[in-house]
Amino acid sequence: QVQLVESGGGLVQAGSSLTLSCAASGGTFSSYAMAWFRQAPGTEREIVAAMNWNGARTYYADSMKGRFTISRDNAKKTVYLQMNSLKPEDTAVYYCAGRYTPGNNYYTRAGQYDSWGQGTQVTVSS
Repeated sequence: QVQLVESGGGLVQAGSSLTLSCAASGGTFSSYAMAWFRQAPGTEREIVAAMNWNGARTYYADSMKGRFTISRDNAKKTVYLQMNSLKPEDTAVYYCAGRYTPGNNYYTRAGQYDSWGQGTQVTVSS
């Protein structure tokens, strides 16, 4: 399994942009489907975006479409989440997740991933 470490969270104003990074170590990162999830207090962890091993296939939750972009650099073993037009309701802890998937699949449920980062807090003020 890969080990994942997120970074890039912080406190921003509504309408701002923020880019999260998730650095992987160990494992064969280029064979991993990757995703970003988020969890606000008192809520379940929800999918933000997901992608297959080479980024050719991506998925976005409806509320993130057009505002968020998931990408990856397999040479750097890093996955990114570019977040634009942030809203107060985007406030949450954001988690990076991965699963060894040599094919072209990605997954949208938290239980389908077996590698997780520790999370990074994103707070959007109004």
